[in-house]
Amino acid sequence: MRQHIDTIPVWDAFKTDCECPLCELREQNENNYVTSFTGGSVMEPDVRVEVNTKGFCARHFKMMMVGDKRLGGALMAHTYLKQTMARLGESRMAVQNVPARGGLFSRKAPATGVDLSPITDSCILCDRLNATMERYVYTTVYLWKKDPSFQSQMKNSKGFCLKHYTSLLNAAPEQLSGPELERFTSQLNEVEMKNLARIEQEIEWFTLKFDHKNAD
Repeated sequence: MRQHIDTIPVWDAFKTDCECPLCELREQNENNYVTSFTGGSVMEPDVRVEVNTKGFCARHFKMMMVGDKRLGGALMAHTYLKQTMARLGESRMAVQNVPARGGLFSRKAPATGVDLSPITDSCILCDRLNATMERYVYTTVYLWKKDPSFQSQMKNSKGFCLKHYTSLLNAAPEQLSGPELERFTSQLNEVEMKNLARIEQEIEWFTLKFDHKNAD
């Protein structure tokens, strides 16, 4: 099967012999995005506008503040804070301008109708990373469908973390159906259960090593 820009990273991740190829891809892309946002993206007006709207979650902002590229993160944070202060000011004015309720309910605080979740629950890096991972999950199923050698590669892999295992199960019906879907699900389940059993045994052996009888 001919490789292209989306299939090559998936193939490479499956060849690393890691515990979850999709986690491997996620970590690589997360680091690339952090580098991008603290590098050249600082000077791109469209990126700054999007950052000012969405900001970063605590995890990704902390990652941006590590190393020698803190200036880029600080510049992003500065304009984001100025924009956020303005938005909070608008919200405060909206609260003040809510008409007071009269009658029986006059002593109760008015319903403000202010929703701050776009500020508190958003992260531009999370959004991009999630979109990228959805594409890689789709590509994994696509490769399994189109390339018999990839089926063998997945069968001999170490499985997936539970999150990405579930993502693959949920994504499969978009491309597969009937016996083909059953075969994919069966192989995925077989790989997952075999490797969960392997991990369970490894963890048990680790705990047994703490018994003085197994000191050697």
